[in-house]
Amino acid sequence: MLLQLPLFPGYIFVRLAARDHLQVLQVPGVVRLVGFNGLPYALLEEEIQAIQNCLNRNCRAKPYPYLQVGRRARVKSGSLQGLEGIVLRKKHRTRFVISFEMIMRSVEVDIDGMELELVDSSSRAGRPVY
Repeated sequence: MLLQLPLFPGYIFVRLAARDHLQVLQVPGVVRLVGFNGLPYALLEEEIQAIQNCLNRNCRAKPYPYLQVGRRARVKSGSLQGLEGIVLRKKHRTRFVISFEMIMRSVEVDIDGMELELVDSSSRAGRPVY
């Protein structure tokens, strides 16, 4: 049996018109919408779409502790193309961590290092990650 856990425990993503946000707050179990100063704030559509594309292609993704510091890279190709995140090496494999600042959550995905290019300010910027 395969156990599947949510990527973002405690969060449900909805697409709705701003005028309908009060309706969502009436759903049992919903506490609040992500936002600032009482106003809802939308996550970037490209980030949500990229994660959906990745999962639809059976990409191996799992929750990861919120991460902001590390070797930054951009995905050059594949279902996550264009996203920026942080590169990790674990057990001789390249992992890519995408952090969602608004909800302070991160997702770790297995990725081929050839699909990544460094984007930090060092002299290696733009070079592939192996």
